[in-house]
Amino acid sequence: MRVMHVMAGADEGGAENIMLESVLALAEAGLTQHVVTRPGNTFRIGKFEDAGIGVTTATFNTSWPFPSRRIIDAAITEFKPDVIEYWMGRAGQFAPAAYRSRSIAWYGGYYKLSRFRNCEWHVGLTIDLLRHIREQGVPEDRSVIIHTYADFEGAAPASRERQSTPETAPVALALARLHEKKGLDTLLDAAARLPDLFVWIAGEGPLEAELKAQCTQLGLDHRVRFLGWRNDRGALLAACDVVAFPSRYEPFGTVTVDAWAAGRPLVAADAVGPAAYVKDGVNGLLIAKNDVDALASALGRVIYDKSLAAKLVEGGRASYEAQFTKTVFQRDSLALYEKIRAHAGPFVG
Repeated sequence: MRVMHVMAGADEGGAENIMLESVLALAEAGLTQHVVTRPGNTFRIGKFEDAGIGVTTATFNTSWPFPSRRIIDAAITEFKPDVIEYWMGRAGQFAPAAYRSRSIAWYGGYYKLSRFRNCEWHVGLTIDLLRHIREQGVPEDRSVIIHTYADFEGAAPASRERQSTPETAPVALALARLHEKKGLDTLLDAAARLPDLFVWIAGEGPLEAELKAQCTQLGLDHRVRFLGWRNDRGALLAACDVVAFPSRYEPFGTVTVDAWAAGRPLVAADAVGPAAYVKDGVNGLLIAKNDVDALASALGRVIYDKSLAAKLVEGGRASYEAQFTKTVFQRDSLALYEKIRAHAGPFVG
């Protein structure tokens, strides 16, 4: 099985992490793969190359698309893929019509179908994204859910000493872009009401200066750590006591799966993605968006009620094992790829 992946995303981000980890998992499953992506993220490209996966780079400039189209056409002709997967809307705009029967559109958000006009197959990351795909007219036999996965087995905890955090202090970890939709301002307000709590925020984004100013105004500089973008999520998760996920808008949010896989209790706001998977009091605590009181209360409950924390970890692990392991991801992806190969037939360049 030969699969090409086309990704035109940002240098860093949640969807970009999903794509990286998906391709590496498929390599472990024995697929021969090639990636076409932007040149900016050397970490991601290095991971592909270390796994023996060929990489071609393109700018994906939609204002002047012709050079990138030529690069993609040449890569397809040379690699001869059975399946081509276009990760997110920008990549989908570069899909050649000649290979529509073997092309997959991957939705990590509520993209318009028009971006994937040259893709016959459609993959949604969540139940609601699959609904969105089908409501745009995609037939049921051309659209499926393939959940993401997480695997942090054996990850050693990150150093608390390096983050000037006492070993005995409770730590809430937020893995999020520093953007208004992520609700990190509510997390800082909640932390101000929990005098023992330290907060680690791993991510970059446009609100960095504003969030740091809020932190100072609240008198939290001694208890909040802005870690920047991190490629060691497993180590951060192993070092924390609770995962905070206060997003106002979230089609899914891989943080949910990360917390479950790492065995950490989860507190999430009821954005549409988390609300579809987090069952309050079973595999996490689900609170209303923008509710500082509820967030502070939920974090406090998890930190100080060890039996509750253990119950949420157990429930999260059960949800993880049922839908979000690497084995489940590999199984579902390979089943779809085999179906597409049988439909499209041998590659003819």
